[in-house]
Amino acid sequence: MKRLPDTELEVMKALWSSGPDTPRSALEEALSPFGWAPNTINTYLTRLVDKGFVSVQRDRKGNRYSPLVEREEYLAFDSHSVLSRLYGSSPRNFVAALARGGLAKRDVEELRSLLDELSGGSHE
Repeated sequence: MKRLPDTELEVMKALWSSGPDTPRSALEEALSPFGWAPNTINTYLTRLVDKGFVSVQRDRKGNRYSPLVEREEYLAFDSHSVLSRLYGSSPRNFVAALARGGLAKRDVEELRSLLDELSGGSHE
């Protein structure tokens, strides 16, 4: 799997929200806030098909698109990629960088709760 450019990721997000067998018209509607021309959307879709992220089914009524990569699968891949590239594969370095930017007490509590959940323990 390869990391997607932001524009192609936006197309994937629209597809993940729409689900399988999404008509082209519904996809264009979902992407309308970006103001992309239909040819631009077509370019992104063609790239995603070529990369194996999307399948296209052509019929008389128009193309229908389905994601071939699940959202969770891509997010896990992308998270590990960012962690590796920017933080030397260290979750500690990542959290330290977040903390330098300022974490609200609620955010720290949510992280602590998640870590407790993942480790099967509880924080006292």
